[in-house]
Amino acid sequence: MKKFFLFLMVAATFYACNSTKNSVSSKGDSKHFGSKISANGAVTYDQLLTDLNSKDSMKVKVVGTVEGVCQVKGCWMNIVSDDAGKPKMFVKFKDYGFFMPKDISGRKVVMQGIAYREVTAVDELRHYAEDAGKSAAEIALITKPKEELKFMASGVVLLD
Repeated sequence: MKKFFLFLMVAATFYACNSTKNSVSSKGDSKHFGSKISANGAVTYDQLLTDLNSKDSMKVKVVGTVEGVCQVKGCWMNIVSDDAGKPKMFVKFKDYGFFMPKDISGRKVVMQGIAYREVTAVDELRHYAEDAGKSAAEIALITKPKEELKFMASGVVLLD
């Protein structure tokens, strides 16, 4: 049964990344994506990492730096700390209801949603590596599932 649900999750991810949804905000501007949110009350990504040490998941508004975005459709992004050596966070978008512009690496964003830890299957890791433009040799090196910090965003705002 677990394998069936894992298959469904991977299939949904493949479908969503290959769909033709527009990355432009439903709010009509180029800064807000998904639910319109503000930066007020956001914690730093480093603070989120500290807060998650004692929790499996948490609802939060967080500000972080975009390391990379899915280059196929903008259907995921990675957030990193400004301090080297800290783990990155893989971000997806609630109900695949919105996507991000593909050219925002290095930009600061505020996201509202749920941060959590999850084990990502090999097939899904390979899919994301392909979306990120990794070579076939790099993708072939992915042979084990990986526990990752993830975030399901209901809204994102690009900061200036």
